[in-house]
Amino acid sequence: MTTLFASDLDRTLIYSAGALQLGRPVAEPVLVEVYDGQPTSFADPAALAALRPLADHVAFVPTTTRTRAQYERIQLAGVRVEHAVTTNGAVLLVDGEPCGDWAAETVVRMRAGESYADVRRAAEGLWRHPWVLKVRDAEGVFFYAVVDPALTPQGWYDEVAGVAAWGGWQVSVQGRKVYLIPPGVTKEAAVAEVARRVGAERVAAAGDSLLDRGMLVEADLALRPSHGELHEEGWSVPGLHVTRESGGPAATEIVETVARWSAAGAAVWSTVASDIGP
Repeated sequence: MTTLFASDLDRTLIYSAGALQLGRPVAEPVLVEVYDGQPTSFADPAALAALRPLADHVAFVPTTTRTRAQYERIQLAGVRVEHAVTTNGAVLLVDGEPCGDWAAETVVRMRAGESYADVRRAAEGLWRHPWVLKVRDAEGVFFYAVVDPALTPQGWYDEVAGVAAWGGWQVSVQGRKVYLIPPGVTKEAAVAEVARRVGAERVAAAGDSLLDRGMLVEADLALRPSHGELHEEGWSVPGLHVTRESGGPAATEIVETVARWSAAGAAVWSTVASDIGP
């Protein structure tokens, strides 16, 4: 039985130094990303130790809102990756190269809402505040603002949500980043395409943000850490499993659970499920 494991990266499998401490401290975290010469992201060594053999037996698909360039900064040494999903599902990488067919499909899917240019123009006035530190483009597909959460009033988030609703787009607030994403550009659509290509008979998915909801809903095994955007909202779905651990150790719990599920088979999954909190 072919199994696919699609997992969000930031705050699910890898963590900034601050996010790593959301739960039990991680001893000797592994550096997995350097940006501008500075250590940026880390992983629990136990999570990597469990992920390496798992990725040799299932189709492991990193699935991230990061752009391709941001994703390529991450180095998960020894982890086999054939397919990866970046830019929140807009880009499908096969052996590190973008798939042209999927790029064309993304263009079509984006037509379900207002154009990037029109939504960017409608949101322009929202960035002229001291709490907005910068605004970034994501490959011409979507954009996001980096804010100072301590200074940002709730009313501003509401205004952002209003612009997104006008355009038929969605908003996700992940720490300091506020994303505006067009309709049709989803992680679940890209994961479904990878599942089709590899002939996956069942899918496990893990993620912590609102942008992960779709792929968690559609997965045969859905997991989320006990921290992050979904956790703060108390989000759930039938069959969802929430880690007992939070912070860096949650990644280890997620990977080890998927490994047990993959090895056990659906018929005896109920015995494995009892090992992880509801």
